[in-house]
Amino acid sequence: MKIVFRIVMVAALAGLGVWLWMVLCPSPEKVIRRRFADLARTVSISAGAGDLARLSAARSLAGLFSTNVEMNLDLPRFGQISSMDREEITQLAMAASSRGGGLQVKFPDMNIKVAPGGQSAVVDLTVTAVVAGEPDPVVQEMKFTLQKTDGEWLIARVETVRTFTILDFELRCLPFIVDG
Repeated sequence: MKIVFRIVMVAALAGLGVWLWMVLCPSPEKVIRRRFADLARTVSISAGAGDLARLSAARSLAGLFSTNVEMNLDLPRFGQISSMDREEITQLAMAASSRGGGLQVKFPDMNIKVAPGGQSAVVDLTVTAVVAGEPDPVVQEMKFTLQKTDGEWLIARVETVRTFTILDFELRCLPFIVDG
């Protein structure tokens, strides 16, 4: 009976040790997923949010990025964006949230590739944004590059991914069809 009790205790302690290890030392993928959940929660804002809440969210958003972020963005309503620092990110977030209405952002699918050294990662994802008063959600594929700086995963590069459409195909193939 003592042996069975000892085996159960050793198994329970081993299970507790594994659980504690997973909680204290999560995988980079898990940390990055949590980071993007924070990003979605920070960017999403209710229609009746006050100025202080919007400022707080904008500053929190800037904290998720490295000091200088490379950007290759073509966003509706904002045009082309190429590079920003944290202050410019805060200003852009404030400008976007002050346009009125609410915004709900989700990342329904996320593909995370951590580099072999574990110091950088690339995240391919789809952004789904529901803007208050708009009939259709905005859906955009994006690619984020993260760097691990002082033990924290910070966004270092953001780019929109241009999807291939039938119009692109027609525009690329039309000269060959007309000439040939």
